[in-house]
Order: sequence, then structure tokens, then C-alpha cells
Amino acid sequence: MKIADDQPSGLTALDRPNSYIGRSVPRPNLTRLTQGRGQYVTDVVLPRMVHVAFVRSPHAHARIARIDTQQARMARGVVAVVTGAELGQVITPWVGVLTHLKGIKSAPQHAIAIERACWQGEAVCAVVAKSRAEAEDACALVEVDYEVLPAVTDPETALDAKTPVIHPELGDNLTFERVLNAGDVDKGFAEADAVVETTFLFGRHTGVTNEPRAIVADWNAGEQRLTVYQGTQAPHMTLNLFAKHLGLEEHQIRVVTKDVGGSFGIKVHIYADEMATVALSKLLKRPVKFVADRLESFVTDIHARDHRVNAKIGVKRDGTITAFAIDDLTGIGPYSVYPRTSGIEANQIVNLVGGPYTCANYRACARVVFQNKNVMCQYRAVGHPIATAVTEGLVELAAAKIGMDAAEIRRRNLFPDDKYPAVSAAGLKFECLSHHASLDKILRMMDYDGLRAEQARLRKENIHRGIGFFIEVTNPSAAFYGVGGARISSQDGATVRLDATGAVFCHSGVTEQGQGAEAVLAQCVASSFGVPIERVRVVTGDTDNTPYGGGTWASRAAGIGGEAAWQAGKALRANVLAAAASILQADPQALDIRGGIVVDADSGRERMPLDEVARIVYFRPDTLPPGFQAELMATRHYVPRAYPFAFTNGVQASYLEIDIGTGEVRLLKHWCVEDCGTVINPQLVDEQIRGGIVQGIGAVLFEHCLYDAQGQMLNANMMDYLVPMAAEMPDIEIGHVVTPTADSELGAKGAGEAGTAGAPGCVMNAINDALRPLGTAPITQMPITPERVLKALSQTSD
Repeated sequence: MKIADDQPSGLTALDRPNSYIGRSVPRPNLTRLTQGRGQYVTDVVLPRMVHVAFVRSPHAHARIARIDTQQARMARGVVAVVTGAELGQVITPWVGVLTHLKGIKSAPQHAIAIERACWQGEAVCAVVAKSRAEAEDACALVEVDYEVLPAVTDPETALDAKTPVIHPELGDNLTFERVLNAGDVDKGFAEADAVVETTFLFGRHTGVTNEPRAIVADWNAGEQRLTVYQGTQAPHMTLNLFAKHLGLEEHQIRVVTKDVGGSFGIKVHIYADEMATVALSKLLKRPVKFVADRLESFVTDIHARDHRVNAKIGVKRDGTITAFAIDDLTGIGPYSVYPRTSGIEANQIVNLVGGPYTCANYRACARVVFQNKNVMCQYRAVGHPIATAVTEGLVELAAAKIGMDAAEIRRRNLFPDDKYPAVSAAGLKFECLSHHASLDKILRMMDYDGLRAEQARLRKENIHRGIGFFIEVTNPSAAFYGVGGARISSQDGATVRLDATGAVFCHSGVTEQGQGAEAVLAQCVASSFGVPIERVRVVTGDTDNTPYGGGTWASRAAGIGGEAAWQAGKALRANVLAAAASILQADPQALDIRGGIVVDADSGRERMPLDEVARIVYFRPDTLPPGFQAELMATRHYVPRAYPFAFTNGVQASYLEIDIGTGEVRLLKHWCVEDCGTVINPQLVDEQIRGGIVQGIGAVLFEHCLYDAQGQMLNANMMDYLVPMAAEMPDIEIGHVVTPTADSELGAKGAGEAGTAGAPGCVMNAINDALRPLGTAPITQMPITPERVLKALSQTSD
């Protein structure tokens, strides 16, 4: 079912009286957070707690010849100084591989480096002290003798015979390779009237979360139990990893995730310094806290997007795309990140290039290589910004080559909206997408014909404006990692209970990262159960008190966690109505719960408030009929089954102006039409999309982790690493087409990554559209800085 409007309507499965689905209700935690009463890991203070700071390698690759800790151990406030070898007695190393990524390999990684440091920033020693300041001061007293080794920093030469192998036991520097051949690519290019080839370069960047990574580990030797307070997206995943490598049972560990100041995928992995912190707590038998500062975050938080993609497209004069081909190369750092691996981003690029188009001829090769830089792994919209920028960049270049309008060539090649389900050339199964409806809507929203006329008029005045399009296929579901052997749950659960006053508690396996998950869960429970949303309290982020679940990543909180909450609310309603019916001597099917009151389903006549039902069940069960046992709690789990990926789709457009004297790009307006299925909370969805677009704009115009040939990061600070600022952002207009997934009752898909997936390629295409009449070669290297614009202008053909 498709509804080409901003809000869903007529969704009979959700047509509950007083439903909160589709309403912009405030976040339950809004008042607390705006009053400065958030509870972050940094706020956690425990008795006997100590702080750890790490001595980090200044070299990209070096053998650790000697570590002298004598002076550091004598420093004020120091509790312990621990080397990698000493900590290795407490915690085992890990290897970041998944069995379904055929051939992927990596070397064992330790919590603290033992023999070699393999990137600038890798920890080589830990100093534990009574305060962070004292720990940092003592780090300066640790003397480390390094034997500097050759650093591998260029992915292009990483596999050359003359290039040193970072881990000799692996044989070479190749982490992972995937080759895909679909259809008859050679025939497709032979039949094309025009073939376009180019190289896309994507700058390595990172998440720069408001709150840095932080963890407090508290080993209670008396209880033989470890409690970990951690800013993570996946508490149950980290619980499993801590248990596995500390030699504990999972029931001996509790992970608590309270408020988190943004994640963007940065906090969905496990980091060596976090593993070291939990091991130090077990070693010292006391709480240990680690909070990364901004400088070390730049060289330890995962990086992403560092890809070189040689790409090719064939097209006929009538606009029919005949073939796609790509060759992708990426350098990930010296280790594959645990447990999700560093092969997923390249694998996703292979999966997604050409995705929304009917062309069946597609060839792809992706190679992932080790290098002596900070580790790379999944970051918001994993692989999608690259795959879609390559796809849409090629489509725009092909349109220019044959003289066809950029919107028209897309219209001629997109999967028709009435031809789903469909399968892409890479084998991805699409349930039901709406690219044509989305494209039509965005053209109306932006007044496309009017903008083209304005663009032509202004060019005569030497004002150069560009319009860029971008078609996206986003949001794979979570059914991915378990098949590769990682204990990362693809399902999620919710437990809902009625308390003695008639209020409802919802315990969910998803986590609140600042994206509004608590609001969405409350809306789902309040709607399916039948109480005012103010009567719903949501509990997340506590492995002792929430159902086992995957957490928050891949835009899964609403689509999977929300559905589990919806189903749990329905189940609890049935239980409560059964109890009420036994009290009222009525048929449960003739009753309903509305506004927190049991009513007659047909007339709405009030019969009994929920607090009275709870009072009788909890305190006077002796008055219930013999043999009847009331259950005022229900747990439900949900995992998508019909399709392995719950794809959303959308279209973005950018309107911008380029100053040909300075190379500055001024963003004038940005549009996005998104189809994320049922829109549960319109305001939260739109702000998620806007935030994602801003993050994507950062990738295309500003953000870049710069390294020199020796593997030194040159801009690891907030002065030199550029992020998008509010004054530089355009007005962003959001619209929706609604195509609910039939795989759930809610019909919700994901929205958290869509903006990030689309914006980089969209802005790139708009820049090239503005410059094209000047005869410049297309700019296909990100970030597109003023220097790169000026360089392109200096090379224009007369």
C-alpha cells in the first residue's frame, strides 16, 4: 500500500482509538535532559573507583623494545602500571572475522599491544591512578623504547611484492576480497552508445560524537560479578564479548547503558582500551573508569569511508543503462575490527551499486587491505554513501554524455513502483519500494522546472548554480551477523507490565542514543495497549532487566524494537482484558482498553479503571474465579523473516551556488523525500533525516582524516578537523511517501541512516552540474574543498 502524503493514513492494522502512531509526541526524557539531569558514563562515581589513562604509540609501526615503568609506579596517586603482557594474563586476544565473508582474515589483537604497535595511537601501557589527571601525568613518566618499522600507508601499494607485510603470519596485506559478476557485462558495454569511466575517491573520516567513548568497569570479587557502565549501542553484544575474553559466564556480567551522547555507529564496536578497562577492573578488584579525550578519540575511534572506486557505466542514446562495473580498494588499518569486522563496508558497496536500477549487467571487485593507520569499520549508513554516490555519479555523467535530463534518465531506469518484489543485479531482494513516486514528489517540492529556468538565467549573469539528484536504497535489517558466527542478535524483545497503579512499564532491548527511541517505544506501547503515553515508562540499556536484543544500529530501533513493543502491548492488553472480564463476568472480546480504562468495545462505555483491575489482581486475587490466574506482564520478540533486508528508499536534491573566484560552495536548499514505511513520530523521523543529511554534507565538503606517508594523523583535533556548522547548512525540506512493510503489523522501516546515505552524492552531483557549462572535468574526490574546485576550474577546456 502506498500513500503519497507526508503522514500515514488509513492503516487499518494501526487504527486503534487514540493511537499515538503518526503523532509528533515529545520525547519522555526531554525535560530531564534539557535540565542537565542526564546520566552519562562520565557521571558514574563508585566507591574505590580509579581512572586509567593509556600510553599510546607515537609511531604508526614500531617494535616495543623496552618499557620502563619504575618512575611512573612511584608517581603521586598511581595505583598500578600495567603492560600488555601483564594484562594478557587476564584477558585473551580476539580476531575480527565472520565466516560468511569468505576468506576474510586478521591477526589476533590484544587489549594492550605486546610486541608491536601497529598504528599511531595504539595503547602500549596502562596507568591506573586515583584521578585521570594523575594517571595522565604518570603516563609521561613511562619510558618506551621503540624500534621504528616501515609503515604501510598507501592502499594502492599494500599488495605489492616490495611492500612489507604487517602481519607476516597472514602471508600478505589482503584482509578480504569479493568478486561479483552478474549478467553479461561485456555485452552490455559493447551494446552501449556511450561509456563513461571515472575514479571516485572518498576521504577517510570519523563520527565525532558529542560524548566521547566512556566505560566504567566494576569487578565485585565477593559476588564474582562484573558490572559495566558503558556508552554502547549494543549492551548484550558487549556482555558476550567481555564474558568470552575474561573467561566468565554471561550471567556473571551486567552491562548498563544510560544516556548516550550520540553514536552514529562509532559505539557499536568493541575497542581495545575498553577491553583493557574491564580487564584492569578484574585484575585490581575495584572499579576502573576510562573516558577518551577528544585527541585520543581521533586516533582510536573507528574511521570509515576511505575508498578508491574505479567505476564505469554504459548507456544507450535513449537513456537505457546497459552495464555497471566497479573496482573498489580500501585500507582499513592493521586489524579487522571486532566483532563486526572491517569487511562489511566494502561488501555493502558491492551489494548496493546500481541497486535501484533495472540494469542486470553488473561486475564488481572489492579489496580490503591492511595498513598502519587507525582501524576502520562500520559508521552511519555503512557503505551506502559510497555505493550510492558512485551509482548516482555515474548516472549523472551518463546523462550529460548523451544530453539527457538528469531526472529523466533516472525515470527511465528505476524499478517501476508496481513491479515489486524485485531483485537487484547483486541479488538483493526488494519487498516494495517507491522510487518513481518519490522522484515525482521531490520534483514538485523543489519546482524543478522553475529551478532549471532560474539556473539558466543566472548563468548569463556569471552566477553558477547546480542541481544534484540522488536516488537511495537504504537500511538493511539486522539479520546479518549471526550467520557469520558473531553473537549479535538480529531480533529484539520487549517486556511490558502493568503496575499496581495502572501505569505501564516497557523494558526493551534497543538502546537510547539520543535519537528518540524511548519516545517511539512509548508510542507503540501506549497505542497497542490503550493508555495515555504519560502512563508509559520505558526502560532500556540494562542487560539484567531487558530482553535479549541487538540494540540500536542499522536503523533498527523502530522497525524491529518498535514492533516487539507493539506486539508486547497487544499481548498485555489481552491479558488485562481477560482479568477484567473475569471480574466483570463479561466476554473479553466485548471489552477494550481506551485511555487507561476498560470499556465496552462497541459503545465505549466505561467499565473499570486499570488501577482497579491491578488492585484486585495484585492484592485480592482470592476474589477471582477459581482456576483463573491473571498475568499482568507479557514479553514478545520480533525479527523480520520474509526479507533479509528491510530496505527503505528515497530521493534527495541539492541546490547550490559556486563562487568561481574562491571555489566556495554555498548550499542554498536541500530536499529529501523518504519512504521509511509507517511514520511513527513525524518530527523525530524528519530530524533524524535532517541530522543525517548534515552528516553527509560533512563528508562531501568538510571532513577528512589527513595522514602523511609515515602514518601520522595530521589533523587530530577540532581546530583542524572540519565538521559542518549550523551557519553553513541550507534549509532542509522533508517529504514522505509511505510504503509500509508487510513483514510487520506496524509497517515501519528505518530512517536513521537515510540522510547520510544520500547527501554526499547529491551535493557532488550539484557541484558538477554547476561547473559543467564551464568545461571542467567532473570532481569526484571528497571532500570537495575550495582548493579542489579551483583546481578543476584551472583545468577547464576552452
